[in-house]
Amino acid sequence: MTDWQGIADGGYPAPADADLDVLAAELATALAEPDPHVRDGAAYAVLAHWIRAGVLDGQLRWLGDQMADRFTDPRVQARTFAPLVLAWVIERGTFDERWVRAFMDWYPGEIDLRGHDEHLGWLHAVAHGADLLGVLGRHPQVRPDLMLGLATRRMLAPTTFVWRDAEDDRLACALALTLTRADITDTESAAWLEPVEREFAAGEPGPVPPFASNAMRTLRMLYLLADRGVLGEPDGEVLRLTHRAAVLDALARTLAEVCWFLG
Repeated sequence: MTDWQGIADGGYPAPADADLDVLAAELATALAEPDPHVRDGAAYAVLAHWIRAGVLDGQLRWLGDQMADRFTDPRVQARTFAPLVLAWVIERGTFDERWVRAFMDWYPGEIDLRGHDEHLGWLHAVAHGADLLGVLGRHPQVRPDLMLGLATRRMLAPTTFVWRDAEDDRLACALALTLTRADITDTESAAWLEPVEREFAAGEPGPVPPFASNAMRTLRMLYLLADRGVLGEPDGEVLRLTHRAAVLDALARTLAEVCWFLG
């Protein structure tokens, strides 16, 4: 087993004469381990750094295929960490439409929506999926309306679980990033909210269904991001929504269905 902590502590150097295929496979295996210290520790940091630094450019296609296949893995931690790695791979410049289809098939239907598990550690299906959705939402080979619609399907999917670990914020960020695309139309910027508005309008008196609570909180954060802008990356520039006014109007109209006190 490679000493990933030692590599991380030493500034992420690739071992001399290393077989990068073997190391990439070892890192990919680590990111599906049930032990959170293995999955979410030094191996995670090394894989992220090496992909972004170009160390694993020769392994990106293989890594992308592996992560796309993991969306059907029976292990929840394998499924939920796959979108993070896939986002890094795509950001580095390798892309395959099959990966997008695999992600779209998985994301709205994932039923284990826990942010954190006592034994498995961070799972974050919604948040990690949102990170990939935000990358795809800005990718020139992916239609923005597909990602906006995918986010809608995730919000409206039946569930008994109320998101609790900032999943709503991460999904709102992904939506905001998609809505900064220069080629998105004003119609596309607002039309994805129509199914949400219909669901809200059809609500009945009584406890708020979990899916509706999840959607409401996501849209409230999106309203803030639409108003103020969203960071393109940590410590990056503030990006403005292309059709800010149209998005704000559509959000206010949608939220008015469930906020009787909204003026």
